[in-house]
Amino acid sequence: MASGFRGALVLPRVGKPEAGTVSNEPLPKELLIQHIAAGMKPRDKWKIGTEHEKFGFQHGSNARITYPQIEKVLQSLVSRFGWKPMEEEGRIIGVSLDGQSVTIEPGGQFELSGAPVDTIQKTCAEVNNHLYQVKTISEELGFGFMGSGFDPKWGLADIPLMPKERYKLMTGYMPKVGSMGLDMMRRTCTVQVNLDYESEADCIEKFQIGLALQPVANALFASSPFKEGKPTG
Repeated sequence: MASGFRGALVLPRVGKPEAGTVSNEPLPKELLIQHIAAGMKPRDKWKIGTEHEKFGFQHGSNARITYPQIEKVLQSLVSRFGWKPMEEEGRIIGVSLDGQSVTIEPGGQFELSGAPVDTIQKTCAEVNNHLYQVKTISEELGFGFMGSGFDPKWGLADIPLMPKERYKLMTGYMPKVGSMGLDMMRRTCTVQVNLDYESEADCIEKFQIGLALQPVANALFASSPFKEGKPTG
């Protein structure tokens, strides 16, 4: 599976701007410090949470699955396994159950955001149960799922954009700030981990260790040997 970080730190809003105005004032550093400090927990309350993404592909053509096909999987998770639907403008865009959620990334990648649990073994069981459910449903519908860091075959033009307003905005924004943003959105999958911390020093240590291990994790688990049908090297 892929290993990587594709997250964002969401800060609380400061004040309320007047209607029709946009503030260009930078957020104060103290706000960031307060936000991170608010997440501190005693050691006996620590949890681990993981996020697991995979590509869906159609049997036969190997084309990436479309939103109507994904919609059927999500609806089946609701009707057969008791998940609760999450909707945007009348369309189902995800499901939730017992602190977990299953959502779709911009190119239709299926993501399990796991519940906070207290052991790695519980994370493993959670992922295995999720894979059993989606594989059972998808095999009946004529497609499957694959854990790979990068889409091995299809170009951006071949991958449908999922019907979420946020993704439309991201599609217009990403080319303005770099050259790989659209690839990240629609042609990559990752596994992510979320850890608790008890103090500023503990947070710093875990962050530094995570950065140090990232190149090793990428080398071991990147799982991206092909791009558009050719070896990546």
